[in-house]
Amino acid sequence: MSGSGKDGRLVLHGRKVVPGVAEGEALVSHETISGWGGIDPVKGIIIERRHELSGVSFTGKILVFPGAKGSSGWSGFFQSTRLLGTAPLAMLFTHLTTKAALGAVVTRVPSMTGFDRDPVELIRTGDWVRVDADAGIVEVKGDR
Repeated sequence: MSGSGKDGRLVLHGRKVVPGVAEGEALVSHETISGWGGIDPVKGIIIERRHELSGVSFTGKILVFPGAKGSSGWSGFFQSTRLLGTAPLAMLFTHLTTKAALGAVVTRVPSMTGFDRDPVELIRTGDWVRVDADAGIVEVKGDR
């Protein structure tokens, strides 16, 4: 059963989409993200006008979101973030779709889904998060 670790950290278990380990500050979106036309890969920011994170940078953050929306161009735009150095450190998403999976694969950052509890509801922007996709574990350090 998931819960708090020895030192009060929140621990979530999930399934690896892309292997690897990353640690950093969380950026949480309660809304899906459109990769094609919804992000600026050069600046690493969300540009959807009505999105809750419009104008916010995901570069160097652990991106926590429900999943992808829009066309299959989603993966191409997120691949560009990898090539331009503006990609998130890792991605955690609750709904596995072909768009989200392909975006994670081409971005080549540790990515997970299939959690025992909803990371979008439990992780807050600014929390320090360690993603170990190989082990299927996400550790959250915040004001718990």
